Amino acid sequence: MGRNTRKRRTPLATKAIAASAALALGGGGLIWANFYASAHEKNRGYDQTRSAAAQVATIDCPDVGQQISDVPDRARGEVDGELATLDQQITNAYQRLATTRRAQQQDPRFVQNSILSPLKDRRKAIIDRIQLEINRAGGNADDNLDELAGCQGVPAEQPDVNNGNDNNGGNNDGGNNNNDNNNNGNNDGDGNQDNDGQNQGDGQNVGDNGNGAAGPFADDFVDITTVEPNVPPSNGNGLKADGDSGSQGSFTTFCGVNENNLFNSDNLIVAPGVDNGAHHTHDYVGNQDNDAFSSDEDLADADTSCQNQADKSTYYWPVLRLQDGTEEFDANDLGGGAEGNVGRILKAEQAEIKFVGNKQSDVVAMPKFLRIITGDAKAFTNGDANANASLSCTGFEDRQLTDKYPICPEGSKVVRTANFQSCWDGQNIDSANHRDHVDFVQEDGGCANGFQAIPQLQIRLIYDVPAPVIENGQVQNPFAVDGFPEQLHKPITDHNDFINVMDNRLMKQVVKCINSGRDCQ
Repeated sequence: MGRNTRKRRTPLATKAIAASAALALGGGGLIWANFYASAHEKNRGYDQTRSAAAQVATIDCPDVGQQISDVPDRARGEVDGELATLDQQITNAYQRLATTRRAQQQDPRFVQNSILSPLKDRRKAIIDRIQLEINRAGGNADDNLDELAGCQGVPAEQPDVNNGNDNNGGNNDGGNNNNDNNNNGNNDGDGNQDNDGQNQGDGQNVGDNGNGAAGPFADDFVDITTVEPNVPPSNGNGLKADGDSGSQGSFTTFCGVNENNLFNSDNLIVAPGVDNGAHHTHDYVGNQDNDAFSSDEDLADADTSCQNQADKSTYYWPVLRLQDGTEEFDANDLGGGAEGNVGRILKAEQAEIKFVGNKQSDVVAMPKFLRIITGDAKAFTNGDANANASLSCTGFEDRQLTDKYPICPEGSKVVRTANFQSCWDGQNIDSANHRDHVDFVQEDGGCANGFQAIPQLQIRLIYDVPAPVIENGQVQNPFAVDGFPEQLHKPITDHNDFINVMDNRLMKQVVKCINSGRDCQ
């Protein structure tokens, strides 16, 4: 499987990071370290006494981008670039965390002194620049943004081998359930060799679930047949239309399943102009010219994979991988194996893309180039406020999971579902935090704060995934969504992105179908 995307120049710093990561990889899978400096071990480490100073599993930093709302348009590009730098800093810090396990065992202050404190200083410098750029452009930057500079370590909890198949019915843990076994990753990613000599020696390969990656872990999976139904019955295909007494129609667009192999680790919405702004690989359907450097004009002039050539919208989501040891095309690339996203990329067998109505009212047309993100790629550390995507299995879609991966029975397939925000502020195609210009409907189906109802995008992806096997508290050949390395491949981080590039005539047709109660395609 190859990459099909626009060539771009790679900064020297990025090349240095990739080279360092490739050295850490050693040409194979990542090497992960035992989290526990225990007083004793037995059963190959599965029954361990937790040390007084539990080791840190990952790094939790406040999401600065979600706290910024007043950014003048002429400063948006600079601010987005600085926010991408903050993401890179976290990635670098996480990779250093994962390659210095022995030093951490020897010095309980190592993480604070050598990783978190320098990270805080670097973050503060970037936050200061963000404030300056906002103020220079005529905005009013929040003076309290500096309070977001500090990060904390999230400790690993003792693995529970008797509870590897947790059937809590998808109850959300808010990103704080760290019962994640005892492993982590070891590519440094900051272009610098560690001076403590632990770059290669720290990887002990103890309890790595047999997958050689920083998650997912046994506790991230649940047998779907043990989960109680938790959503109302759907309309038969897994999608529940908003329409009731308001606008009850629908419009379906057919855009394939990325047959053209369009992959990259960019995110045009969040990090325009930034190579590898997502730190994980995306599938793309629809628009065929989507990367970090695509302008609205590029999108409008591009080819599309959609059957209706008037739909040049871009629909994209993190790839799903089977961690079976396969070296994909991006095995040594940033966004791929160099950042812990390893294994065989699984394409969806079906990608159902539908727009539906609103319970309370007719819908209005989406503006061209409207951008919407649903779900949160950082929900494991951010908490579940913006977590929205869910997982299930065919035949069991009345059981939706946000914080677990489903283990489907024989003959059933994995389903990823994303229902997008469907209330719009009536003015903006984007906002500084990429969320404020759109919102979800209220419980009664209406839009609050003077927002207008727009067609709700619903995306349902179906995958044929070999069911993972859990034995002795470890999971063999798990599957996982791609993500930022410090998010440990948690299912709660699944998300989906959309840019509307339908021509005006087609959008009017979509609105007319929905408001008249017809099902169109």
